[in-house]
Amino acid sequence: MIARDPALWEIVRLSLYVSGVALFISTLIGIPLGAWIGLSRFPGRGLLMALLYTGMGFPPVVIGLFVYLTLSRSGPVGGLNSSLIPALFTPGAMVIAQTIIAFPLVAGFTMAAVLGVDPNIRQQVRALGATRWQATLAVLAEARVGVLVSVIAGFGGIISEVGAVMLVGGNIEGKTRVLTTAIVLETRKGNFDLAIALGLILLGLTFLANLLMLQLQGRTTAE
Repeated sequence: MIARDPALWEIVRLSLYVSGVALFISTLIGIPLGAWIGLSRFPGRGLLMALLYTGMGFPPVVIGLFVYLTLSRSGPVGGLNSSLIPALFTPGAMVIAQTIIAFPLVAGFTMAAVLGVDPNIRQQVRALGATRWQATLAVLAEARVGVLVSVIAGFGGIISEVGAVMLVGGNIEGKTRVLTTAIVLETRKGNFDLAIALGLILLGLTFLANLLMLQLQGRTTAE
């Protein structure tokens, strides 16, 4: 009966859309940045690493508050009234909040993975005539399992997040309601059976996404 509910599938679709777009943006920015910090030496590197690690443990609800204040009509960005800036209580605002949550996780774990690679590998590749970019790709390939973990950590951090998306999305039925906010709503209404069913769907989606990522790396759950 639940599986035939179109409203449920709309919630699932929106959950995957918001988290998928946010993870894509976070990966696009986080992996190169993490590799750069891990492989480069420059003044202020230690401070940047400390900020990145701080961001990995930043409370999502505080990030939601920051995005809310920034996008509100009286905020520095929302006050511009530009069509290019997502408004509050839209999927676009939820993507921004989830991107900020996932980005430090992807960048931080990528940096840690790159730091764990033997430095001699990069030197050997450079000695064979590779450019700096090619040498960086070689290190990333060597650290691919750690990089994969960074993407999984980013996805896990946002698909199960509720505070930030509740603040900037508002949990509007048919517009911004996702699995986590729907679980909160049904729990408050006393519909525990439906809340548990939504929780199981969320766990199933997370498992399938992680399984897909592992397969993309040529691994299986049997390993």
